[in-house]
Amino acid sequence: MNRILSLFLAAALLAAAPLSARDARADARPPGAAIASAHALATEAGFETLEAGGNAFDAAVTVSAVLSVVEPISSGLGGGGFFLLHDARSGRDVFVDARETAPAAATSERYLAADGSFDRDRAINGPWSAGIPGLPAGLVHVAQTYGRLPLSVSLAPAIRIAREGFPVYERMARGYEMRREVMERYPGTREVFLAGGAPPRVGDLFRQPDLARTLELLAQHGHDGFYRGEVARKLVEGVNAEGGQWTLEELASYTVKEREPVRFRYRGWEIVTAPPPSSGGIALAQMLQILQGWELDRLDEVQRTHLVVESMRRAYRDRTFHLGDPDFVKVPQRLLTSPDYAAGLRATIHPARATPSELLSGEATPLEDEDTTHFSIIDAQGNRAAVTQTVNLLYGSGLVAPGTGVLLNNEMDDFALRPGIPNAFGVMGYDANAPAPGKRMLSSMTPTFMVSPERVAVLGTPGGSRIITMVLLGILGYDAGLDAQAVAALPRYHHQWMPDRIQAEAGAFDPDVAQGLRDLGHTLQLPGDEAEGGRGSSHVWGNLQTVEWRLSDNSLGAGSDPRNPVGSGATRPVGAAAGGRRD
Repeated sequence: MNRILSLFLAAALLAAAPLSARDARADARPPGAAIASAHALATEAGFETLEAGGNAFDAAVTVSAVLSVVEPISSGLGGGGFFLLHDARSGRDVFVDARETAPAAATSERYLAADGSFDRDRAINGPWSAGIPGLPAGLVHVAQTYGRLPLSVSLAPAIRIAREGFPVYERMARGYEMRREVMERYPGTREVFLAGGAPPRVGDLFRQPDLARTLELLAQHGHDGFYRGEVARKLVEGVNAEGGQWTLEELASYTVKEREPVRFRYRGWEIVTAPPPSSGGIALAQMLQILQGWELDRLDEVQRTHLVVESMRRAYRDRTFHLGDPDFVKVPQRLLTSPDYAAGLRATIHPARATPSELLSGEATPLEDEDTTHFSIIDAQGNRAAVTQTVNLLYGSGLVAPGTGVLLNNEMDDFALRPGIPNAFGVMGYDANAPAPGKRMLSSMTPTFMVSPERVAVLGTPGGSRIITMVLLGILGYDAGLDAQAVAALPRYHHQWMPDRIQAEAGAFDPDVAQGLRDLGHTLQLPGDEAEGGRGSSHVWGNLQTVEWRLSDNSLGAGSDPRNPVGSGATRPVGAAAGGRRD
């Protein structure tokens, strides 16, 4: 039986089976658990929670909270995140949206200087750059709805590490130096980051007693421990003392949203991924369904890369104009994820020539920052969690509300604060992503599941607008037969429609491939190359964390991005008696 017919029959069988049956064949169970995260302390804490009788969702709360302590450069209680969860017992997938929301006072006019020009400093630094945090509500919701353990147990490792401290690592110290001028504007931030009289240095023990207290209140009182009472009062006072305008009422009214994931097929896989206000799932559906028209494994590297880039170009063009918070704008999701729409886009691709982006009508596409974090979990019951969380730029807004230890995000810059005006990364957005009270800003975070008769994979990464293309390349890597660690290490390249150039990591293309792409009409921006008018492509991108369950031999694998020396991916034979949601 040829490959195409085999894949067709497998897809037909999967389509006919209920989700609980086709996902790991219902009665199958992994031989233990797998966790991959951006910091070894978070990975170890996740296993600690599993060993205490928790399931993947409890472990997700633990890992998320510990990353909020040990990665202030990337995420925290002052930010937000997306939790993609699969409950093995019911077969249900759910997307928990804990994205930040716009304060009522943060209208577009607030980001204009006296002369009417756009005030970039206000958009990315300090109180006006911060949205209402969503991550604490996400932790409470996941624990209480899907977990087995009380928050006092799942948050205990984060509380302990915040109080006792952890060693400062190189990326954390380097990031502080890059944001030092902003961080040291605010007394609450100085109390935390200059507590020892000097900025954090590699190897220093970094303690956060106020953050430990905030986590304790969250563990004791749930949602009200953060969004009402002592912490809420200090957050509002801290923001407003610096000239912002938050209210206790909008903090108290913050709620997470449960949404239906984006779901589609690529070859023999079912892909389950992030819906709006993430742009990632729709873009993945477009790109992969475009690429399904070719047997990529039969093409040479130049031709394969050309087609992947052309799919990226088209998906990112649609991202710009159509995507935003679905509670505020009508997102044409059914059209954009349709195989027929993808076929129409595929027909516009010249197999031997780059399509100039200017021929695809429109302006430039919005971009997000690179300082986010992701982790992936599979437990011994087959439950799984893909979680991406962020505070946006390095150390978010730079503002810690005094007495809370909470470093606030600067996600307001992810809105199109002024249509046609570039954000911090030199790119633009439009009306669908304009701010409004309580609205969630567009995101690229793309936590994703892959399910086939032979394998289940969980993956995601930070990387700003490059998140989506890194997840795309990870999916293509799994489809090509790579294991989890090889997928985490894949070289990366990216095209986002505007500016019209391929960006790539160091070593992503050998010289012959790079020249072959140029011969097809592509412009390349390689590391250190400023000739195209950009910042130059970074030498390395992202921090992909992925785990897999190989059903063929009932084994687990974990892959942690080798670009990040403090990350950790591991598998262990723990938790075989745990799982399911609380009774």
